[in-house]
Amino acid sequence: MSAPRFDSPYHAPVLVAEVLAVLGQPVRVLDGTLGGGGHALALLDAGAQVTALDRDPAAIATARARLAAYEQRGQFRALLGNYSALASLPELVGATFDGILLDLGVSSHQFDDESRGFSFREGAVLDMRMGGGNGQTAAELLNTADERELARILREYGDEPRGLRIAREIVRRREQRPFVISEDLVGAIRAVLGPRSGAPDFARLFQAVRIAVNDELVGLARALPALRDRLVPGGVIAVIAYHSGEDRLVKHAFREWSLECICPPKQVMCTCRGHALGALVKRKPIDAGTDEIARNSRARSAHLRAWRAAGA
Repeated sequence: MSAPRFDSPYHAPVLVAEVLAVLGQPVRVLDGTLGGGGHALALLDAGAQVTALDRDPAAIATARARLAAYEQRGQFRALLGNYSALASLPELVGATFDGILLDLGVSSHQFDDESRGFSFREGAVLDMRMGGGNGQTAAELLNTADERELARILREYGDEPRGLRIAREIVRRREQRPFVISEDLVGAIRAVLGPRSGAPDFARLFQAVRIAVNDELVGLARALPALRDRLVPGGVIAVIAYHSGEDRLVKHAFREWSLECICPPKQVMCTCRGHALGALVKRKPIDAGTDEIARNSRARSAHLRAWRAAGA
């Protein structure tokens, strides 16, 4: 299988062969992060029926055009919605799946489109909303959040020990002129981290702001058990994470679901569920190989984890 076959101008999906391997031979798959449709195409080619979600109308339109032949014969459908709010989608009431996939993060097209504001390229607007025109923009967050909240975002989502100093610099600067474009945030970061700060620092801290704008970690934590409960016995959920906080949430959830007892260690009598809900497909995350990273540098930070529900 040639991974580039599933690439498109919209997005180059990562770990395609590895995703197919951990999902096995699913009949009904939920692709919770459709993007450019690369993973969906691979699953469709493998014979699966794919229901796909994305909160970005542009992604839905692009993928539907690409996968029109599969949609016409009833093998594929795309729904506008967020994987963290399945209960709000009437089309999915009672639906169960033998495979569920989440490819977290931003698609190549979203990142490269300066009007979407995910990039720190010069002149890019501070937007960062995954769903297009819905919700608070990055500029609005940076211009209204208090110093404590900004510091928390930079520390927790950006692993930045100087988050409080950067937050103070943001507040100081916005009192003189509101944040509008990428240079406004880059300037505040560089003022604290110094002239040697560069692309890795900006990428990490822009990502932190994006996570806050889209409530990504809270949404993921809420979604994981809800998605687990949509698996048929023996079904597999696979998640590709690019951020340490995302990967940590997935790792801890999968490990807890795999334990027979989750009572506190010193508790004498078990009062929890008393059995494992399933098992890890692989004990460690699956990472991209050197060939894939050379072809697609964004695969470097990708970690794939998979878990299988009990009862197969």
